[in-house]
Amino acid sequence: MRYLVRDKIFAIGDDYWIEDEHGRHAFLVDGKALRLRDTLELKDPTGQVLVTLRKKMFSLRDAMTIERDERPLATIRRKRLSLLRNHFRVALVEGTELDVSGRILDREFAVEYDGELLAHISRKWFQVRDTYAVNVVREDADAALLLAVAVCVIRMAEKDGEKDSEKDDD
Repeated sequence: MRYLVRDKIFAIGDDYWIEDEHGRHAFLVDGKALRLRDTLELKDPTGQVLVTLRKKMFSLRDAMTIERDERPLATIRRKRLSLLRNHFRVALVEGTELDVSGRILDREFAVEYDGELLAHISRKWFQVRDTYAVNVVREDADAALLLAVAVCVIRMAEKDGEKDSEKDDD
């Protein structure tokens, strides 16, 4: 199943819809303003919270957590000791790990488990500049989790890009 995400409204406090490949509202990303930390909720079309995305407050390395039913589901961090700058590791609480790699800021990357492709994120399928797709390859995959991973990784890569440009300005 392919999901359409409009990129230009990735600000805390802004809400936006993720549509399915038929143009129907599939998920609402609800940005929570006035919170101490970066918080987003991914909701179904009826408004039920499926997962919550939070930036970890006190972490040596930048990290975001994904929670389901107020319990941790996964933690996302930039992979240490990677030659690729755009390589993230998603540690699920049950012990499984997902790898995210590719050109994150260009919206051309993949989410894999043990070498098997779970989702492909790409902007090339669209003519609209601020739009990209999350193509969930496996039918039995948790689409809400994979969309949350894509949103978190992009958010973290953009924050890192902002930090790098601030260093260059010094």
